[in-house]
This record gives sequence, C-alpha cells and structure tokens, in this order.
Amino acid sequence: MPGTDGGLSSFASRHVSAPATVLAPSPVQPTRFHYAWVVAAMTFVILLVSAGVRAVPAVLMLPLEQEFGWLRTTTSAALSVNILLYGVTGPFAGSLMARVGVRRVVLSALALLAVGAAIAPLIRQSWQLMALWGLGIGVGTGLVAMVLAATVVNRWFVARRGTVLGVLTASASTGQLVFLPMLAHATARWGWRAAVLLVAGIVVALIPLAAWLLRESPESMGLRPYGADVASDVAEVRDDVAMRAQKNAASGESLGALAVLRDAATTRNFWILFLTFFICGASTNGLIGAHLIPAAHDHGIPETRAASLLALMGLCDLVGTTAAGWMSDRWDSRYLLGAYYGLRGLSLLFLPFALAGTSPSLFAFAVWYGLDWIATVPPTLRLANEAFGRTRAPIVFGWIGGGHQLGAASIAMIAGALRVSTGRYDWAFLGSGVLCLCAAALALAFRRGRTEQTPHGLPLPSPLRPA
Repeated sequence: MPGTDGGLSSFASRHVSAPATVLAPSPVQPTRFHYAWVVAAMTFVILLVSAGVRAVPAVLMLPLEQEFGWLRTTTSAALSVNILLYGVTGPFAGSLMARVGVRRVVLSALALLAVGAAIAPLIRQSWQLMALWGLGIGVGTGLVAMVLAATVVNRWFVARRGTVLGVLTASASTGQLVFLPMLAHATARWGWRAAVLLVAGIVVALIPLAAWLLRESPESMGLRPYGADVASDVAEVRDDVAMRAQKNAASGESLGALAVLRDAATTRNFWILFLTFFICGASTNGLIGAHLIPAAHDHGIPETRAASLLALMGLCDLVGTTAAGWMSDRWDSRYLLGAYYGLRGLSLLFLPFALAGTSPSLFAFAVWYGLDWIATVPPTLRLANEAFGRTRAPIVFGWIGGGHQLGAASIAMIAGALRVSTGRYDWAFLGSGVLCLCAAALALAFRRGRTEQTPHGLPLPSPLRPA
C-alpha cells in the first residue's frame, strides 16, 4: 500500500517517543465512568433473554409429547434444526454487524424472537414446530449469539477484554438460571402456552430498552475503547492496515462471512478451534441442555426438580465462566481449554451413575459440570483473536460457533434416537464424555501467534505480542 510505511512511522513518531517497553498497556484505568460498561450491561441482558428463549424447548419437550403424542425423535428433530440454524446464522450475523451495524441486527433479531414466541401457542402439527421453533427462533437467536458478545468486547474494550467476555458468556447460564425455574413453574401451573407467551412479553419489553442504550462503537460517541492507550493505538493501526490490504486483495469482500471462512479454513488453528467447539456443543446445550430433564424424568425425578438442577448449573457456570474470562487474560488459553474439556469429559462419564444414584451424587454432578459448562468460550475467543486479528476474529468465531451448534444439533438427534432405541441416555452421555477427553488433547495442538502478517514497515514490538 503506497505510503503505508511513512504514515505508520509518522504515527509512531508522534505518539511513541520512549523505548519500546513503554508501549505495554498501563494497568491504571481512568476513574471516570466509561459508557462501555453500559453497552456491556445491555449486551448481557440481551444475551440473557436470548438464552431464556433457547431454554424454552427443554421445558416444553415433555408437555408437547404428552399433548400431541409426538415421539422424542420428533421434538429432538425440531430442536436440532433450531440449534443448527443458531450456529449457522452466527458468522453471517458477525458480517452484518460489521456492515450495517450492531443495533440494527439486534433489534431485528429481538423483533423476530418476539413474533415467533407470540405465535408459538398456535402450534398444532409437528411441521409447524419445525418451521417456527426450528427455523424462525433458530435464526433469531443466532443473530444475537456469542458473536454479539465478541463484537461488543472487541469494539469497546482493550483492557479486561477476557473478563468482560467471560461475564457476557455467562449470560447464557444466567438466563437459564432465571428462566428455567420460572418456565417450569408456569408450565406446571398454567400450561406450556402461558409459559411461551410470558417469554414473548419479556422480549417485547426489551426492544425499546435496547434501542435506547445500545450504541455502535466508542468512536460514534467520541470516545476511545475502555483501557485504550498508545500501545493499543499502534496495534489498531496495524490491524486497520492489514484489513485494508486484505480488502483490496478480496475485492472489497474481506469482511464477508464466506470470504473470511475461505481464508481461515486454510489454517490449522481454525480447524483445531472448530473441532474442539464442535465437541463443546456435543457436550453442552445439545445434550445436557436438551435432554437432562427427560433423562431425569426417566429416573423418576420430577420435571421441576430437574429444571432446578439446570438452574443450579447455570449459577455455577456464572462463576466458572467469569473466572475463565479472568484467567484467559493471564494464562495460556491452550492449557485452560485442555483442562476444561478434560474435567467436563470426566463429569459426563460420571453422569449415568449420578442419575441412578442418590440425590447428593446428582447435586455433585450439577456443581462439577456447571462450573465448566461454557467456560471454554473466553479462551476460545482469545485464541481466535490471536490467530486471526481483532477485526476478523468475531466473524471467524461465528464460524467456529457454527461448529459448536453443528455438534449440538448432531447430539440432540443422536441422543433422542438412542433414547428411543435403547430406552436410556447412558450411551449418549458416555460417548460425549469420551469426545471431551479427545478435545482436551486437541486443544494443546493449537499453535500460538497470529496468522495475519504484520504490515511491512511496522515491526510488532515484543510488549504488543499476544500474551
């Protein structure tokens, strides 16, 4: 790019006059309240409500089967479509946020969720369940998935990025903690239609709040990202130059979801993150989130008590995922991922014995598994940022998240089929546990360091290298 070296050198000479060691970000943060925290809080609420919408099928599976006489494979199929579209929509949502704005995408998604939930009580046929909850709600929740958290964190934060991402990721478990007992109680007292209408009302109430408080970027408000300093400015210029060069090479499509996938899929690190996240999905929302309540019912555990166990997992995950974000700012994320997948695998191998055992063993599983439930997200995004750069990482993470939902959709179908054929869920739980142990080994094969080249003429000083 003509003039790149001179422009960057001029930037460095104006802002950096001391040795390279002063480029390290300062741990001292400004005392004035930063609007980034308002955006983060609003994003947390949006993700929490979206998680509540996604939690509805776990409560509705048994009532729908009882009312309409549907098989577990029928409800599992609709859930699989929902989970798959939730994942596939993610990378396109990231691209849309980069092109048309975060607020437009979020408000459109919330409107789709409100309409979908409001007309859900009219369901009478299995194809209607598939079209509405599988297709409509799947796309709506996919538009406000973890890609939203990644985009907000990368735009608004330089300091404490991992910690904030951990809190936003924990919104899924918090949503479960808030919504599942409420939905189970509403379903038991007034029926599943009242529970769905309650969710629709909550989504409708959220729309004006999101329109009021959510903002596109700190630059749109005349602010700098939280924790920004000279070092982050140099890194930001480097990323912008790299992005422009890639955009020229890709004829203006470098931020398109498919173009980003084409480039990322040529790297080893992408496939490591994709496969481990596939296994993550096959061991979380597609298995435990969808089938724990029916599995507990098979062992004589009431639905409300099983929903309370999921809520307890959500409470534990709020702690575990927040801690995972904090640790990803400080420790090697490869080892964090290896530890999380290994511990999750052991907990799933223990689950069949916990279900057949006493209450304390099931409580122990809920705490053990809950602390680890979504703790893999912060270190996975941290590694994606390192490998693909801040600008493109949310879109790449969207594709990696698609792998997560592909794994979840697969296990949702497989677990339902195993339940129909064998009358038990044991093989699904044990198989998922073995896969998690494989993911633990695979995470350690990730190669540290960015795959993007530093623009020629701006060497990356050692304090700016990803930790």
